[in-house]
Amino acid sequence: MRVLIAGSSGLIGSALVAHLRAAGHDVLRLVRREPAGPDERSWDPPAARIDEGTFDGVDAVVNLCGVGIADRPWSGARRQQLRDSRTVPTEVLAAAVADHGVAAFLSGSAVGIYGDAGPQEVDERAPSGGGFLAELCRDWEGSARKAQEAGARVVLLRSGLVLSRRGGLLGRLRPLFKGFLGARLGRGTQYMPWISLDDHIGAIRFLLEHPEVSGPVNLTGPLPVTNTEFTAALAAAVKRPAGLAVPAFVLKATMGVMGEEMLLYSQRAVPAALQDAGFPFRHVTVGEALSAVVDR
Repeated sequence: MRVLIAGSSGLIGSALVAHLRAAGHDVLRLVRREPAGPDERSWDPPAARIDEGTFDGVDAVVNLCGVGIADRPWSGARRQQLRDSRTVPTEVLAAAVADHGVAAFLSGSAVGIYGDAGPQEVDERAPSGGGFLAELCRDWEGSARKAQEAGARVVLLRSGLVLSRRGGLLGRLRPLFKGFLGARLGRGTQYMPWISLDDHIGAIRFLLEHPEVSGPVNLTGPLPVTNTEFTAALAAAVKRPAGLAVPAFVLKATMGVMGEEMLLYSQRAVPAALQDAGFPFRHVTVGEALSAVVDR
């Protein structure tokens, strides 16, 4: 299968490129500069420009574009950047998929679409919720509409919190926990929909290779845990105590809406679509995932 990937330089994208190539797939990378090798194609999303011939022989497009959601405070300008960096590339790619008759379009999204769902378990049939992240994800997913209307198989990758030894969530938390600063956040009852990087990229490959699956797909581990449970599991993985707690009002006061939605909202998201399709998870529990990626 020839797969074109946008957003291939990030944590997930770079791992996905290597994984797909190891599995025998032909992978092309979209880059926002002059191509530096035969596997690269240039594009400029704001100008809606993609190199001629980019889609020749392409069977599927994977869209992982978007600036980091937690890299900077959510000022008005940053919120617009978060939105534009997702919706603009998705619209350009969806139109290209439609124009060139590409069979499959796998496009990024996030479990943030469910808003603050509390303790209720949510699968792909659950309605979207409230808040900035939910609105962002709705717009992001809506940007893929043109590909779907053209008859392409569209899969919306609703990612959870990806656990990796190379960065992401653990890149921020691991130094704190190793420095005896591990802490429960707020009441600790909010659910954290985690997934290991291995399972995340494995799931994307699975979805590429299983044309019977379409629509929204939760990329999360089978057993979401509360923040209290996650804190205990990470403390055990790094062999440090984690008896501290950060009150919710402190997070809201210091981080504003970003802190509330990223750290206190609860999404007990389960991967019903993946499980129904028979995806074999490598890491079923958060303890297994953390043991595999945390350097002690």
